[in-house]
Parts: sequence; structure tokens; C-alpha cells
Amino acid sequence: MSYDLAVWDGERPIDDRQAGAIYDELYERYLESDDVVVPPVPRIVAYVEALLARYPDDANHSVVWASPPVIEEASGPLVYLLMSYGEAEEVSAYAAELAREQGLVCFDPQGECLRL
Repeated sequence: MSYDLAVWDGERPIDDRQAGAIYDELYERYLESDDVVVPPVPRIVAYVEALLARYPDDANHSVVWASPPVIEEASGPLVYLLMSYGEAEEVSAYAAELAREQGLVCFDPQGECLRL
């Protein structure tokens, strides 16, 4: 079981509804399609690197990430974070704060809401 967050580079949506629509479009465009592989944009790479500096994603020892390596869940302006449920409260709070500090949007697809 995992807790998921989506983080993207773009303008901040005005509300949860708009954020959900943007998330759906980005997810479909960048993560659902296997036809075209789009490298993550530099701001997403920097975000993932900063996140992994605190919570490494060693595939053999990670208790935080449900699907390491995390960078493989990044495409274009979007990264989809899959966290182990037991670690989700702490890690998601840090991930959301880091996104805010870096001027990125953080969205909770389960709750269909922005993470502030």
C-alpha cells in the first residue's frame, strides 16, 4: 500500500478543481503514454535530488519509497511520488514543503486536493 503525491512545474492552480484537471492532463500526457519518453525538466530533477538527499531511494533498503528509483516516476514537468504508507505522514509533509520552497505545485491525487 502506498500514499501518492504528484509534483509539477507550472503555475499554481486557483483551486483544487483546477489542480485536479491539470493533474489529469499531465498524468495522461507524461506518465500513461509508453509511446514517447520525455526526460524530466531540470526543476523536477533538482526537486527529486533534494528530496532524495533527505530520503534516499536505495532499492534494497528503502522503507520510504514504494517504487524506487524515484526519478523513474518523473517525465517532463511531472513527478509521481509513491511513498510507503507507514512513512507517508512525515515524508509527504516534507515533500509538499520542499515543492513550495522550489516554486512547484504539490497535489494529493487520493484526496483530490492541493498540498500547501
